[in-house]
Amino acid sequence: MGLSGYLETSDHHQIHYELFLAGHKKVIIIAHGFFNSKQAVLLRRLGESLNDQYDCLLFDFRGHGQSKGLFYWTSKEYLDLLSIVEFAAKSYEKIGLLGFSLGAATSIIAASKTSLINSIIAVSAPSEFEKIDYHFWRLDVINDLFYNLFGEGRHGKGVRPGPFWYKKEKPLEIVKKSKIPIFYIHGDSDWVIRYQHSEQLYKNTTALKRLSIIKNGPHAEYLFLEHKDEMLRLIREWFKETLIIPQYN
Repeated sequence: MGLSGYLETSDHHQIHYELFLAGHKKVIIIAHGFFNSKQAVLLRRLGESLNDQYDCLLFDFRGHGQSKGLFYWTSKEYLDLLSIVEFAAKSYEKIGLLGFSLGAATSIIAASKTSLINSIIAVSAPSEFEKIDYHFWRLDVINDLFYNLFGEGRHGKGVRPGPFWYKKEKPLEIVKKSKIPIFYIHGDSDWVIRYQHSEQLYKNTTALKRLSIIKNGPHAEYLFLEHKDEMLRLIREWFKETLIIPQYN
């Protein structure tokens, strides 16, 4: 059973969500990356795969999907995620964040502003926005072109971009002070955000932490397309340790 609706952020933006209900006491919030939305096939499939142990909450950042406004490149999106977290906290005893790419960066930023988040998985996270390694000549032909242009990947895509020059908080600085358990997952063939970003984040994290670099792994949600079994195993193990096993709660 699903539940959908919208919330209003503290700066008065409508953020649309969909909750995959299964009657669990713990919830995983999936934070999509740039150009994605809660309708993206791979993210919905991921939510469904985790629904046997957790309720899963997908949403659209501002400027994506059904949510209003423009996308501000991580400078304001933490407000969207905070509204979702506060909504979830009314019904669940534990909250895990599963963020992808800029959604992973936003998850780290949002977690520094609330005590309601219990665990984070950051997939293909940038250490800071200004150091993203986008190289158009390294496009992944199978994932970025064929899958998105001619396959199921075209569903749920799009963005309404806003100004990119607003000041952005740096995940690399935040993790030096954060106490929230965090697991970094990255593909070593990521052409958008090189895996060294996660290595630097891991090195500077002072909380309970883990790092997994997936061999021949692509960017963000495409890891779930090409390495589904490994991704599900890693995600399940981490959230079991940090959301279920008592010594981490």
